[in-house]
Amino acid sequence: MPVRKLLLALAVLALLGGGIYWSNRVEKAKEGKPAPDAPPEILKLPEGDLQRVEIRKPGSEPVILQKAGDGKWEMLSGPKWPVDQDSAGGLVNTLASLTSSRLVEEKTGDLAQFGLASPSAEVVVGLKDGKTRRLLIGDESPAGGGSFVKLEDDPRVFTIASYNKTSIDKTPRDLRDKRLLTFDSEKLTRVELTAKGQMIEFGKNAQNEWQIIRPQPLRADGGAVETLVRKLSDARMDSFSTEEDDKKAVPAFAGAALIAVARVTDAAGTQQIEVRRDKDKNYYARSSIVAEAHKVSSDLGDSLDKGLDDFRNKKLFDFGFSDPSGVEIRDGGKQVSYQKQPDKWMSGATQVDAASVNAAMDKLRDLAAVKFVAGGFTTPVFEARVTWNEGKRSERVLFSRTGAGCFARREGEPSIYEVDAKALEEIQKAFAEIKPYQPPKAEPKKK
Repeated sequence: MPVRKLLLALAVLALLGGGIYWSNRVEKAKEGKPAPDAPPEILKLPEGDLQRVEIRKPGSEPVILQKAGDGKWEMLSGPKWPVDQDSAGGLVNTLASLTSSRLVEEKTGDLAQFGLASPSAEVVVGLKDGKTRRLLIGDESPAGGGSFVKLEDDPRVFTIASYNKTSIDKTPRDLRDKRLLTFDSEKLTRVELTAKGQMIEFGKNAQNEWQIIRPQPLRADGGAVETLVRKLSDARMDSFSTEEDDKKAVPAFAGAALIAVARVTDAAGTQQIEVRRDKDKNYYARSSIVAEAHKVSSDLGDSLDKGLDDFRNKKLFDFGFSDPSGVEIRDGGKQVSYQKQPDKWMSGATQVDAASVNAAMDKLRDLAAVKFVAGGFTTPVFEARVTWNEGKRSERVLFSRTGAGCFARREGEPSIYEVDAKALEEIQKAFAEIKPYQPPKAEPKKK
């Protein structure tokens, strides 16, 4: 290549490189800066610096929140209720990064025209360094969709969006922790439910699975117990109730019919909730950690209005989605067993068709009782023993027939399960159809 062309190419490359470098510098300089047409920020504070918030309104006692030593917000004013930390966090987050909808005036000598001479609310923010910032909230904008605001030490007047005002303008009831129970679901060790005239107690077994302890040891439907725990954890006062509603709830609770009493125990101790229903199907609750009775959702009441069978495990086998390591079948006088190896099923020294074994195992896995009965089980006609959890767990189920009925029992348990006779027939058929393994036929070579 001629020297002249080489120098020209190098010059072009230098220009391109310089352009890219300059572009990157400009873009980096823009990082963290608002767009030129972005509405001005009113407050920009490190959220961790906010230590105190006071919401003051004419004719009302101020709402005062103070951050405690553990980092949680406490209510120092009025009823001094426990604080909903999420609601307090939303309030603080809004104040820490409060952005205007628009700048109305750079400086005004007439605050009254914006309702800021006698503001409808003042929010005083106390900071870690002892300084304070005072936000004045005035009238709603005539154009709608926002309210006039200004900082006491800032001559500018802004509007803020309605949702921002809603996030800031809070009452004690808005900030109150409305939970009726505050237990830690992860550390729960015991649950008691008294409903439908019977007390049921749940506890964890060695595998950390829920079991029924009382009225007698029984297998529990883990999903049903977890749903009960979730409903108790979500138990809250009615969000829309007023102070007047709270006053009415006390006599309403006293005159309503008892539905259930639940007790939960975690590492911190035991908490209790009592739920009642009136003749109009309104539900009320009183808990051990909140004063007075409160109206609650019907969903909570319905979830506690359960009997023993609602929490019993109707599945005949526990291995669920675990990979079984073996199964032994007795069908009348015929006995056969299958062992799972990493990539195949064996019956003794004979490899069997894995798909057909898996299909039969699925039918065992899905088998569930129609209902629980007091009797009916007679001489077994079929039994299945499944080994799983790397051989550490084994369960045996025996089946009998009495007339058109079909009944089952798990080894070592007193419960009698009534099952669909057709479901047992399908299981017997599935195991009877297991065949020796047939390797795939080689495809004929093309000529």
